[in-house]
Amino acid sequence: MPIPRYRPHNGAALFSAGFRPFFLCAAAWSALAIPLWLMTYAGAATVPTALAPAVWHVHEMIFGYGAATVAGFMLTAIPNWTGRMPLQGGPLVLLVALWFLGRLAVLVSARIDDAQFAAICDLAFPLVFIAVVAREIAVGRNWRNLPMLAALALLFAGNALVHAEALGWSTTAALGNRLGMATLLMLISLVGGRIVPSFTRNWLVKYEPGATTPASFNAIDRLALALTALALVMWIAAPDTTFAATAEFAAGLALAVRLVRWRGGGAWREPLVLVLHVGYGWLALGFTLLALSRVAPSLPPTAALHALTAGAIGTMTLAVMTRASLGHTGRALTAGSGTIAIYVLVNLSALLRLMAPFGGSQYLLLLSLAGTAWVAAFGLFVLIYTPALTQPRVAGGVVRPA
Repeated sequence: MPIPRYRPHNGAALFSAGFRPFFLCAAAWSALAIPLWLMTYAGAATVPTALAPAVWHVHEMIFGYGAATVAGFMLTAIPNWTGRMPLQGGPLVLLVALWFLGRLAVLVSARIDDAQFAAICDLAFPLVFIAVVAREIAVGRNWRNLPMLAALALLFAGNALVHAEALGWSTTAALGNRLGMATLLMLISLVGGRIVPSFTRNWLVKYEPGATTPASFNAIDRLALALTALALVMWIAAPDTTFAATAEFAAGLALAVRLVRWRGGGAWREPLVLVLHVGYGWLALGFTLLALSRVAPSLPPTAALHALTAGAIGTMTLAVMTRASLGHTGRALTAGSGTIAIYVLVNLSALLRLMAPFGGSQYLLLLSLAGTAWVAAFGLFVLIYTPALTQPRVAGGVVRPA
């Protein structure tokens, strides 16, 4: 993505572009929510939410952290899609405040004893954000990106299904969380299919002239996306069926083929590019493990789910957050030692989480280590990138990498 235009902004630099507050808040919330969940799981604390503890954990990773990263990405990308100026100042502050209100309301919903009030607070942010994106796409006549609006509507629907159970209207919390998770995974499939080969091609052309560049989008990519969509639909609607397992395995294989065609090995010297391939690789692995868990009782489904969540979603979102934070604040697009540490820690967290179910008596230890690595990755993002995200854009773009 080219860096978008910015209108003059006299307020706090944090609210001069959508990626700044949303990436920072998303990382901070992720680093706080996981310890809360682990302490609750171990019986050392109780989260005062009206949601079941496990439901709250998944909900906050999807509709808290995940939704914030989607908002940060879209608010940054929309000006490039539409040619319009980005959201800044007061309207952006309002959006962030609505997101924060949702996190707080859901967190203390049991204490305030009002699940309906919590639901209204939490659903206000995605509803307003849908309206913002719809307006930008319509005014900019950018119909090509209407699928992004559909993705936001699905995230809203999934969130609403979770709250419907908290209100006693249904038993749809698990379905809502699966719908939200599937939407994030499909976004990674779609958006990753744009940025991974594009950024890889740009790097290879600049630093490895003559190297084989990523293959262009063709029928193989269309098939991979179609199989991914089918696998996710089956996982949402009929997760325990043979057809779902078959679709998941086919999707994993197709995504792996797609990834190989993007020539990530040629860009191994730049972690900022390589991590995108690693994140997409988790996506292919997760679908494959999900399929195998249906036929191999020794392979717990939670391993596959955490390959898709901690692995694919965690790695890909941090990859995009670090790259966008560097590029859109005028810094050099290369990973420093701190950013490399973030990538290593989030992947270590995913690996440890996959290993935990096989750890026997060491399960809680591995789970705690996975959580520690996760908190370290996102805490390090907050520590390293707060100066860039809270200060004005650097003129000239020559800044030592983080």
